[in-house]
Amino acid sequence: MDVVINIFVGLHIIGIASLLGGFLTQMKAMNGDGARFVPAMLHGALTMLVTGIVLVGLNQSQDHTVNNIKIGIKLALLVVILALVYVKRDEQKIAKPLFGTVGLLTVTNIFIAVLWT
Repeated sequence: MDVVINIFVGLHIIGIASLLGGFLTQMKAMNGDGARFVPAMLHGALTMLVTGIVLVGLNQSQDHTVNNIKIGIKLALLVVILALVYVKRDEQKIAKPLFGTVGLLTVTNIFIAVLWT
Protein backbone atom coordinates (compact mmCIF):
# COMPACT_ATOMS: atom_id res chain seq x y z
CA MET A 1 0.00 0.00 0.00
CA ASP A 2 2.98 2.30 0.56
CA VAL A 3 3.74 2.12 -3.17
CA VAL A 4 0.20 3.29 -4.00
CA ILE A 5 0.48 6.14 -1.50
CA ASN A 6 3.83 7.18 -2.97
CA ILE A 7 2.38 7.12 -6.50
CA PHE A 8 -0.38 9.50 -5.39
CA VAL A 9 2.16 11.72 -3.64
CA GLY A 10 4.04 11.91 -6.94
CA LEU A 11 0.85 12.78 -8.81
CA HIS A 12 0.07 15.42 -6.16
CA ILE A 13 3.50 16.97 -6.72
CA ILE A 14 2.91 16.94 -10.49
CA GLY A 15 -0.35 18.83 -9.86
CA ILE A 16 1.36 21.52 -7.79
CA ALA A 17 4.12 21.77 -10.39
CA SER A 18 1.53 22.34 -13.09
CA LEU A 19 -0.28 25.00 -11.07
CA LEU A 20 2.87 26.84 -10.01
CA GLY A 21 4.53 26.39 -13.41
CA GLY A 22 1.52 27.87 -15.17
CA PHE A 23 1.63 30.82 -12.79
CA LEU A 24 5.36 31.37 -13.25
CA THR A 25 5.13 31.24 -17.04
CA GLN A 26 2.51 34.00 -16.99
CA MET A 27 4.38 36.31 -14.61
CA LYS A 28 6.29 37.96 -17.46
CA ALA A 29 3.02 38.63 -19.29
CA MET A 30 1.69 40.37 -16.18
CA ASN A 31 3.86 43.42 -17.00
CA GLY A 32 3.01 43.39 -20.70
CA ASP A 33 -0.34 42.55 -22.24
CA GLY A 34 -1.65 40.97 -19.06
CA ALA A 35 -1.47 37.55 -17.54
CA ARG A 36 -4.14 34.93 -17.91
CA PHE A 37 -4.98 31.64 -16.23
CA VAL A 38 -3.67 28.92 -18.53
CA PRO A 39 -5.26 25.44 -18.70
CA ALA A 40 -2.25 23.94 -16.91
CA MET A 41 -3.21 25.90 -13.81
CA LEU A 42 -6.77 24.56 -13.81
CA HIS A 43 -5.67 20.99 -14.48
CA GLY A 44 -2.95 21.21 -11.82
CA ALA A 45 -5.42 22.45 -9.20
CA LEU A 46 -7.90 19.69 -10.09
CA THR A 47 -5.12 17.08 -9.92
CA MET A 48 -4.12 18.37 -6.50
CA LEU A 49 -7.71 18.20 -5.28
CA VAL A 50 -8.33 14.65 -6.45
CA THR A 51 -4.97 13.24 -5.36
CA GLY A 52 -5.16 15.06 -2.04
CA ILE A 53 -8.53 13.51 -1.24
CA VAL A 54 -7.24 10.08 -2.27
CA LEU A 55 -4.12 10.53 -0.11
CA VAL A 56 -6.17 11.41 2.96
CA GLY A 57 -8.36 8.35 2.40
CA LEU A 58 -5.41 6.02 1.85
CA ASN A 59 -3.56 7.31 4.91
CA GLN A 60 -6.63 7.01 7.12
CA SER A 61 -7.30 3.49 5.84
CA GLN A 62 -3.77 2.54 6.92
CA ASP A 63 -4.36 4.06 10.39
CA HIS A 64 -1.72 6.75 9.77
CA THR A 65 -2.28 9.96 11.66
CA VAL A 66 -3.72 12.73 9.54
CA ASN A 67 -3.67 16.31 10.78
CA ASN A 68 -7.23 17.28 9.93
CA ILE A 69 -6.69 20.98 10.68
CA LYS A 70 -3.73 21.15 8.29
CA ILE A 71 -5.63 19.25 5.60
CA GLY A 72 -8.68 21.49 6.11
CA ILE A 73 -6.64 24.67 5.67
CA LYS A 74 -4.89 23.29 2.59
CA LEU A 75 -8.24 22.24 1.15
CA ALA A 76 -9.75 25.67 1.79
CA LEU A 77 -6.84 27.39 0.05
CA LEU A 78 -7.06 24.98 -2.88
CA VAL A 79 -10.81 25.50 -3.26
CA VAL A 80 -10.27 29.28 -3.42
CA ILE A 81 -7.49 28.81 -6.01
CA LEU A 82 -9.63 26.43 -8.03
CA ALA A 83 -12.65 28.73 -7.92
CA LEU A 84 -10.66 31.77 -9.06
CA VAL A 85 -8.92 29.91 -11.87
CA TYR A 86 -12.12 28.19 -13.02
CA VAL A 87 -14.24 31.34 -13.08
CA LYS A 88 -11.62 33.50 -14.82
CA ARG A 89 -10.12 30.82 -17.12
CA ASP A 90 -11.61 32.23 -20.34
CA GLU A 91 -10.61 35.86 -19.76
CA GLN A 92 -7.69 37.10 -21.84
CA LYS A 93 -6.45 39.50 -19.18
CA ILE A 94 -6.53 38.99 -15.42
CA ALA A 95 -6.11 41.84 -12.95
CA LYS A 96 -2.68 41.84 -11.32
CA PRO A 97 -3.98 41.59 -7.73
CA LEU A 98 -6.17 38.60 -8.59
CA PHE A 99 -3.37 36.86 -10.46
CA GLY A 100 -0.95 37.57 -7.61
CA THR A 101 -3.44 36.20 -5.10
CA VAL A 102 -3.52 32.85 -6.87
CA GLY A 103 0.29 32.72 -6.84
CA LEU A 104 0.46 33.69 -3.17
CA LEU A 105 -2.14 31.10 -2.17
CA THR A 106 -0.30 28.43 -4.17
CA VAL A 107 3.02 29.18 -2.49
CA THR A 108 1.31 29.35 0.90
CA ASN A 109 -0.20 25.92 0.27
CA ILE A 110 3.26 24.56 -0.55
CA PHE A 111 4.82 25.99 2.60
CA ILE A 112 2.00 24.67 4.78
CA ALA A 113 2.58 21.20 3.33
CA VAL A 114 6.34 21.33 3.86
CA LEU A 115 6.72 23.21 7.13
CA TRP A 116 3.70 22.15 9.19
CA THR A 117 4.68 18.90 10.89
